[in-house]
Amino acid sequence: MKKAKRSREALEIAVHGVFLLLGLITVGCVLAITVYLVLSGLPTIREIGLWNFLFGKEWASTAADPRFGILPFLLTSVYGTAGAILLGVPVGFLTAVYLAKAAPPKLRAALSGAVSLLAGIPSVVYGLVGMMVLVPGIRKLFGLPDGASLLAGILVLAVMILPSIIKVSVTALEAVPPEYEDASLALGATREETWFRVSVPAARSGIAAAVVLGVGRALGEAMAVIMVSGNAPNMPSLFESVRFLTTAVASEMSYASGLQRQALFSIALVLYLFILLINAALNYFLKRDKEGGK
Repeated sequence: MKKAKRSREALEIAVHGVFLLLGLITVGCVLAITVYLVLSGLPTIREIGLWNFLFGKEWASTAADPRFGILPFLLTSVYGTAGAILLGVPVGFLTAVYLAKAAPPKLRAALSGAVSLLAGIPSVVYGLVGMMVLVPGIRKLFGLPDGASLLAGILVLAVMILPSIIKVSVTALEAVPPEYEDASLALGATREETWFRVSVPAARSGIAAAVVLGVGRALGEAMAVIMVSGNAPNMPSLFESVRFLTTAVASEMSYASGLQRQALFSIALVLYLFILLINAALNYFLKRDKEGGK
Protein backbone atom coordinates (compact mmCIF):
# COMPACT_ATOMS: atom_id res chain seq x y z
CA MET A 1 0.00 0.00 0.00
CA LYS A 2 2.77 2.43 0.93
CA LYS A 3 4.66 1.57 -2.24
CA ALA A 4 1.58 2.21 -4.39
CA LYS A 5 0.92 5.48 -2.58
CA ARG A 6 4.51 6.63 -3.14
CA SER A 7 4.29 5.68 -6.82
CA ARG A 8 1.07 7.66 -7.18
CA GLU A 9 2.59 10.68 -5.46
CA ALA A 10 5.68 10.47 -7.65
CA LEU A 11 3.47 10.31 -10.75
CA GLU A 12 1.48 13.33 -9.59
CA ILE A 13 4.69 15.29 -8.98
CA ALA A 14 5.98 14.34 -12.43
CA VAL A 15 2.74 15.37 -14.15
CA HIS A 16 2.69 18.61 -12.18
CA GLY A 17 6.26 19.28 -13.27
CA VAL A 18 5.41 18.63 -16.93
CA PHE A 19 2.46 21.03 -16.78
CA LEU A 20 4.58 23.64 -15.02
CA LEU A 21 7.30 23.28 -17.66
CA LEU A 22 4.80 23.67 -20.50
CA GLY A 23 3.32 26.74 -18.84
CA LEU A 24 6.76 28.28 -18.40
CA ILE A 25 7.57 27.57 -22.05
CA THR A 26 4.38 29.35 -23.12
CA VAL A 27 5.12 32.37 -20.95
CA GLY A 28 8.72 32.34 -22.15
CA CYS A 29 7.63 32.40 -25.80
CA VAL A 30 5.40 35.40 -25.15
CA LEU A 31 8.20 37.22 -23.32
CA ALA A 32 10.68 36.39 -26.08
CA ILE A 33 8.35 37.77 -28.76
CA THR A 34 7.73 40.88 -26.67
CA VAL A 35 11.42 41.54 -26.07
CA TYR A 36 12.31 40.93 -29.72
CA LEU A 37 9.63 43.31 -31.00
CA VAL A 38 10.57 46.00 -28.49
CA LEU A 39 14.28 45.76 -29.31
CA SER A 40 13.58 45.74 -33.05
CA GLY A 41 10.87 48.40 -33.14
CA LEU A 42 11.72 51.05 -30.55
CA PRO A 43 15.00 52.30 -32.06
CA THR A 44 13.28 52.96 -35.38
CA ILE A 45 10.40 54.80 -33.71
CA ARG A 46 12.96 56.99 -31.94
CA GLU A 47 14.76 57.67 -35.23
CA ILE A 48 11.59 58.51 -37.15
CA GLY A 49 9.91 60.26 -34.24
CA LEU A 50 6.91 58.91 -32.33
CA TRP A 51 4.57 61.65 -33.56
CA ASN A 52 5.67 61.36 -37.17
CA PHE A 53 5.41 57.57 -37.04
CA LEU A 54 2.00 57.25 -35.39
CA PHE A 55 0.29 60.32 -36.83
CA GLY A 56 2.02 60.79 -40.16
CA LYS A 57 -0.45 60.47 -43.03
CA GLU A 58 1.99 59.45 -45.75
CA TRP A 59 3.79 56.13 -46.20
CA ALA A 60 6.48 56.26 -48.89
CA SER A 61 9.06 53.75 -47.71
CA THR A 62 10.89 53.42 -51.05
CA ALA A 63 10.98 57.12 -52.04
CA ALA A 64 14.17 59.12 -52.29
CA ASP A 65 12.97 60.99 -49.22
CA PRO A 66 11.20 58.16 -47.36
CA ARG A 67 8.28 58.86 -45.06
CA PHE A 68 6.93 56.37 -42.53
CA GLY A 69 3.58 57.62 -41.30
CA ILE A 70 1.29 54.75 -40.29
CA LEU A 71 -1.87 56.69 -39.38
CA PRO A 72 -3.72 55.39 -42.50
CA PHE A 73 -2.84 51.79 -41.57
CA LEU A 74 -3.73 52.31 -37.91
CA LEU A 75 -7.12 53.87 -38.62
CA THR A 76 -7.89 51.27 -41.27
CA SER A 77 -7.19 48.45 -38.80
CA VAL A 78 -9.35 50.14 -36.15
CA TYR A 79 -12.26 50.79 -38.54
CA GLY A 80 -11.98 47.38 -40.18
CA THR A 81 -11.88 45.51 -36.88
CA ALA A 82 -14.72 47.59 -35.41
CA GLY A 83 -16.87 47.00 -38.48
CA ALA A 84 -16.17 43.26 -38.43
CA ILE A 85 -17.03 43.08 -34.72
CA LEU A 86 -20.24 45.08 -35.19
CA LEU A 87 -21.35 42.69 -37.92
CA GLY A 88 -19.88 39.44 -36.67
CA VAL A 89 -20.49 39.51 -32.92
CA PRO A 90 -24.32 39.79 -33.00
CA VAL A 91 -24.58 37.06 -35.64
CA GLY A 92 -22.11 34.80 -33.86
CA PHE A 93 -23.62 35.40 -30.42
CA LEU A 94 -27.20 34.72 -31.49
CA THR A 95 -26.09 31.65 -33.42
CA ALA A 96 -24.30 30.37 -30.31
CA VAL A 97 -27.40 30.87 -28.15
CA TYR A 98 -29.50 29.00 -30.71
CA LEU A 99 -27.04 26.11 -30.98
CA ALA A 100 -26.54 25.80 -27.22
CA LYS A 101 -30.15 26.19 -26.12
CA ALA A 102 -32.75 25.87 -28.87
CA ALA A 103 -31.50 23.88 -31.85
CA PRO A 104 -32.82 20.32 -32.39
CA PRO A 105 -30.06 17.70 -32.02
CA LYS A 106 -29.80 16.86 -35.73
CA LEU A 107 -29.80 20.48 -36.84
CA ARG A 108 -27.31 21.35 -34.14
CA ALA A 109 -24.95 18.61 -35.29
CA ALA A 110 -25.18 19.84 -38.87
CA LEU A 111 -24.63 23.50 -37.94
CA SER A 112 -21.77 22.64 -35.58
CA GLY A 113 -20.08 20.73 -38.37
CA ALA A 114 -20.53 23.70 -40.70
CA VAL A 115 -19.01 26.05 -38.12
CA SER A 116 -16.04 23.73 -37.65
CA LEU A 117 -15.59 23.57 -41.41
CA LEU A 118 -15.74 27.37 -41.58
CA ALA A 119 -12.97 27.53 -38.99
CA GLY A 120 -10.78 25.18 -41.00
CA ILE A 121 -10.96 27.05 -44.31
CA PRO A 122 -7.56 28.68 -45.07
CA SER A 123 -7.40 32.47 -45.13
CA VAL A 124 -6.33 32.47 -48.76
CA VAL A 125 -9.58 30.74 -49.72
CA TYR A 126 -11.60 33.45 -48.00
CA GLY A 127 -9.56 36.01 -49.87
CA LEU A 128 -9.99 34.21 -53.19
CA VAL A 129 -13.76 33.94 -52.81
CA GLY A 130 -13.94 37.56 -51.71
CA MET A 131 -11.81 38.68 -54.66
CA MET A 132 -13.85 36.70 -57.22
CA VAL A 133 -17.35 37.23 -55.80
CA LEU A 134 -17.49 40.01 -53.20
CA VAL A 135 -15.26 42.60 -54.87
CA PRO A 136 -17.08 42.48 -58.25
CA GLY A 137 -20.42 42.53 -56.41
CA ILE A 138 -19.50 45.69 -54.50
CA ARG A 139 -18.22 47.29 -57.71
CA LYS A 140 -21.49 46.63 -59.55
CA LEU A 141 -23.78 47.40 -56.61
CA PHE A 142 -22.30 50.82 -55.81
CA GLY A 143 -21.05 51.72 -59.30
CA LEU A 144 -17.40 51.94 -58.25
CA PRO A 145 -14.34 51.76 -60.49
CA ASP A 146 -12.90 49.10 -58.18
CA GLY A 147 -14.68 47.03 -55.56
CA ALA A 148 -11.51 46.31 -53.55
CA SER A 149 -12.18 48.48 -50.53
CA LEU A 150 -12.50 48.76 -46.78
CA LEU A 151 -16.09 47.49 -47.04
CA ALA A 152 -14.91 44.28 -48.70
CA GLY A 153 -12.31 43.81 -45.97
CA ILE A 154 -14.90 44.33 -43.24
CA LEU A 155 -17.29 41.78 -44.74
CA VAL A 156 -14.58 39.16 -45.16
CA LEU A 157 -13.31 39.67 -41.61
CA ALA A 158 -16.88 39.48 -40.23
CA VAL A 159 -17.27 36.03 -41.76
CA MET A 160 -13.82 34.88 -40.64
CA ILE A 161 -14.37 35.70 -36.96
CA LEU A 162 -17.69 33.84 -36.76
CA PRO A 163 -16.25 30.37 -35.96
CA SER A 164 -14.20 31.63 -33.01
CA ILE A 165 -17.11 33.55 -31.53
CA ILE A 166 -19.64 30.77 -32.05
CA LYS A 167 -17.57 27.84 -30.76
CA VAL A 168 -16.25 29.55 -27.63
CA SER A 169 -19.65 31.09 -26.82
CA VAL A 170 -21.39 27.72 -27.19
CA THR A 171 -18.86 26.14 -24.81
CA ALA A 172 -19.41 28.93 -22.28
CA LEU A 173 -23.21 28.65 -22.47
CA GLU A 174 -23.12 24.87 -22.09
CA ALA A 175 -20.99 25.24 -18.95
CA VAL A 176 -23.75 27.17 -17.13
CA PRO A 177 -25.18 24.89 -14.40
CA PRO A 178 -28.65 23.67 -15.39
CA GLU A 179 -29.91 24.54 -11.91
CA TYR A 180 -29.78 28.22 -12.87
CA GLU A 181 -32.17 27.72 -15.74
CA ASP A 182 -34.41 25.35 -13.78
CA ALA A 183 -34.79 27.93 -11.02
CA SER A 184 -35.62 30.66 -13.52
CA LEU A 185 -38.21 28.52 -15.28
CA ALA A 186 -39.71 27.53 -11.92
CA LEU A 187 -40.21 31.22 -11.13
CA GLY A 188 -42.28 31.66 -14.28
CA ALA A 189 -39.74 33.02 -16.74
CA THR A 190 -40.01 32.00 -20.37
CA ARG A 191 -37.25 30.04 -22.08
CA GLU A 192 -36.08 33.09 -23.98
CA GLU A 193 -35.98 35.21 -20.82
CA THR A 194 -34.02 32.47 -19.09
CA TRP A 195 -31.48 32.26 -21.90
CA PHE A 196 -30.79 35.98 -22.14
CA ARG A 197 -31.25 37.02 -18.49
CA VAL A 198 -29.77 34.01 -16.70
CA SER A 199 -27.58 31.87 -18.95
CA VAL A 200 -25.93 34.67 -20.93
CA PRO A 201 -24.95 36.76 -17.85
CA ALA A 202 -23.61 33.62 -16.18
CA ALA A 203 -21.48 32.88 -19.26
CA ARG A 204 -20.38 36.46 -19.91
CA SER A 205 -16.71 35.79 -19.20
CA GLY A 206 -16.61 33.02 -21.79
CA ILE A 207 -18.53 35.14 -24.30
CA ALA A 208 -16.12 38.00 -23.67
CA ALA A 209 -13.23 35.61 -24.34
CA ALA A 210 -14.91 34.72 -27.64
CA VAL A 211 -15.07 38.40 -28.57
CA VAL A 212 -11.38 38.80 -27.68
CA LEU A 213 -10.52 35.89 -29.98
CA GLY A 214 -12.60 37.49 -32.70
CA VAL A 215 -10.82 40.82 -32.25
CA GLY A 216 -7.45 39.07 -32.36
CA ARG A 217 -8.40 37.21 -35.53
CA ALA A 218 -9.64 40.38 -37.21
CA LEU A 219 -6.58 42.41 -36.20
CA GLY A 220 -4.10 39.70 -37.12
CA GLU A 221 -5.51 38.65 -40.51
CA ALA A 222 -3.36 39.57 -43.49
CA MET A 223 -3.76 37.24 -46.48
CA ALA A 224 -7.53 37.55 -46.96
CA VAL A 225 -7.71 41.32 -46.51
CA ILE A 226 -4.73 41.97 -48.76
CA MET A 227 -6.67 40.26 -51.56
CA VAL A 228 -9.93 42.21 -51.14
CA SER A 229 -8.96 45.63 -49.75
CA GLY A 230 -6.74 46.89 -52.57
CA ASN A 231 -3.61 47.26 -50.39
CA ALA A 232 -3.19 51.00 -51.12
CA PRO A 233 -1.81 53.29 -48.36
CA ASN A 234 -4.81 55.65 -48.36
CA MET A 235 -6.64 57.21 -45.45
CA PRO A 236 -9.56 54.91 -44.66
CA SER A 237 -12.75 55.32 -46.67
CA LEU A 238 -15.48 52.73 -46.96
CA PHE A 239 -15.38 52.49 -50.76
CA GLU A 240 -11.67 53.10 -51.40
CA SER A 241 -8.66 50.79 -51.45
CA VAL A 242 -6.90 50.68 -48.09
CA ARG A 243 -4.04 48.93 -46.33
CA PHE A 244 -4.18 47.36 -42.86
CA LEU A 245 -1.31 47.16 -40.36
CA THR A 246 -0.87 43.47 -41.07
CA THR A 247 -0.93 43.87 -44.83
CA ALA A 248 1.61 46.70 -44.60
CA VAL A 249 4.06 44.27 -43.03
CA ALA A 250 3.19 41.33 -45.30
CA SER A 251 3.37 43.29 -48.55
CA GLU A 252 6.81 44.85 -48.01
CA MET A 253 8.77 42.52 -45.74
CA SER A 254 9.97 40.29 -48.60
CA TYR A 255 12.03 43.06 -50.21
CA ALA A 256 12.51 45.55 -47.37
CA SER A 257 15.93 46.45 -46.02
CA GLY A 258 17.53 49.02 -43.76
CA LEU A 259 15.24 51.59 -42.18
CA GLN A 260 12.23 50.34 -44.16
CA ARG A 261 12.61 46.86 -42.69
CA GLN A 262 13.01 48.23 -39.18
CA ALA A 263 9.90 50.38 -39.67
CA LEU A 264 7.95 47.23 -40.49
CA PHE A 265 9.07 45.74 -37.18
CA SER A 266 7.83 48.94 -35.53
CA ILE A 267 4.43 48.41 -37.17
CA ALA A 268 4.39 44.87 -35.76
CA LEU A 269 5.18 46.29 -32.32
CA VAL A 270 2.29 48.76 -32.57
CA LEU A 271 -0.05 45.95 -33.61
CA TYR A 272 1.14 43.77 -30.73
CA LEU A 273 0.65 46.54 -28.18
CA PHE A 274 -2.77 47.31 -29.65
CA ILE A 275 -3.94 43.74 -29.05
CA LEU A 276 -2.50 43.76 -25.51
CA LEU A 277 -4.35 46.99 -24.78
CA ILE A 278 -7.66 45.55 -25.95
CA ASN A 279 -7.17 42.42 -23.81
CA ALA A 280 -6.23 44.46 -20.76
CA ALA A 281 -9.21 46.78 -21.17
CA LEU A 282 -11.65 43.89 -21.53
CA ASN A 283 -10.22 42.08 -18.51
CA TYR A 284 -10.50 45.28 -16.49
CA PHE A 285 -14.17 45.77 -17.33
CA LEU A 286 -14.97 42.12 -16.64
CA LYS A 287 -13.24 42.27 -13.27
CA ARG A 288 -15.07 45.47 -12.41
CA ASP A 289 -18.42 43.90 -13.33
CA LYS A 290 -17.71 40.90 -11.13
CA GLU A 291 -16.73 43.09 -8.18
CA GLY A 292 -19.82 45.22 -8.74
CA GLY A 293 -21.99 42.11 -8.78
CA LYS A 294 -20.66 41.10 -5.42
